[in-house]
Amino acid sequence: MDSWFKTEQLGEGVIRITEPFVHEFYRANFYRILGRDFDIQFDFGIGILSLAEVSAADAHPVLAIASHAHVDHIGRFHEYSRRAGHRLEAHTFATLDDNGTVESWYRKQQRPVEQLPHPGWTIADYRLRPAPLTEMLEESDVVDLDNRKFTGGEFFSADAIYDDVPVDDVPTANIAAYLKTMRRLSELDIAIGHGGHGPSFDNKRMHEIARDYIASKGG
Repeated sequence: MDSWFKTEQLGEGVIRITEPFVHEFYRANFYRILGRDFDIQFDFGIGILSLAEVSAADAHPVLAIASHAHVDHIGRFHEYSRRAGHRLEAHTFATLDDNGTVESWYRKQQRPVEQLPHPGWTIADYRLRPAPLTEMLEESDVVDLDNRKFTGGEFFSADAIYDDVPVDDVPTANIAAYLKTMRRLSELDIAIGHGGHGPSFDNKRMHEIARDYIASKGG
């Protein structure tokens, strides 16, 4: 079998990880960001197989950060002992309520994978595991790796914005809040953006995506 994961070096100390055989809609981007004192693992894919092959949880200290609680981003969140996320989704990380994870949506796909992870695998073998947060993050918090800090410039946007068709019809979606985010991003300047899906994008492209979405909702 081909490797379940694909890794790509995006720049100094940044590795993008994908699962190319997962159903296209649920094929998320997640990132290992290398630091001097500890690394960041940002998002965790659908989680069919362990991330140990591409993002060890114990070879170097790791802060695991979940951008949000959807199934395609928290699959292997539980593998890490130091887990951070937003306090408003703390309940979902701990209890895996389906309204927050939409795990059932993935389970209902006729072809959840395009290639089996191992012989005999079926969707009945798949399940998320609770990953209670050990640390809470708030807007404007700074994550300091000692040799680098992330507050902008190189922008890891997860599903806030990405170079693909935005999805805003899941149960917990708030279009008014999404529009507020898009308006902010339409005026934010970045060097490079790495989204939760699709290719990386530059500042001009991010502004185009944001303004197109705003226009699609009537401005």
